[in-house]
Amino acid sequence: EGVAVHGGSGVSFGVIEALRAARPTAKFLELVHRLDRDTSGLLLIAKKRSALTTLHAALRERHADKRYLALVAGLWTRGAVMIEAPLHKYLLANGERRVRVDVQQGQESRTQFRSQEQFALPGLGPWGGLSLMQARLLTGRTHQIRVHLAHCGHPIVGDDKYGDDSLNALLARGQAGVPPFRRMFLHAESLAIAHPASGERLELRAPLPENCAQWLHHLRAQFAQS
Repeated sequence: EGVAVHGGSGVSFGVIEALRAARPTAKFLELVHRLDRDTSGLLLIAKKRSALTTLHAALRERHADKRYLALVAGLWTRGAVMIEAPLHKYLLANGERRVRVDVQQGQESRTQFRSQEQFALPGLGPWGGLSLMQARLLTGRTHQIRVHLAHCGHPIVGDDKYGDDSLNALLARGQAGVPPFRRMFLHAESLAIAHPASGERLELRAPLPENCAQWLHHLRAQFAQS
């Protein structure tokens, strides 16, 4: 996390450029999909153009199962839900790209959410605690999970675009009875997709990065709800 997946938008060197530099003999390396710069987890790379075309088609036709973990503000009480809220890209005055829910101009956007664990933290004031959510993408819009969760009233911990600034500052200082935490807690956990050549179903997973895993361990030890 913290590295763009490709160069551009003021970033000259990203993950794909680093891979190409590390493997100069590779004839073809291309991103199959993208992750936001501050999102950790699984990123798929194609080594053949034919594979890239097949994998792109699988994603476009929704034959892939992409799941993320997100730690969010507040205690989620809604059970498993499908959020269908159209998303629209726009620019701030400084040229920064943002996304918002917009029923009139937005593109179809659907995410399934369910709560996996909840943590009651008295030091978080009106938020009451944090919830570990699993998100399953049914469409793949820019910032989709982040905007849908904020739209639900449960912004992602550490999200500097759509999150709660006061909560993020509190957690970064370690003032809520937890160790300091200074990143966005959004992780591309798994991807199930057919192998582009054999058609075999691939079940790919990426473990949480160490900083997220350690922080989650502390939450479980101190604040887990039964």
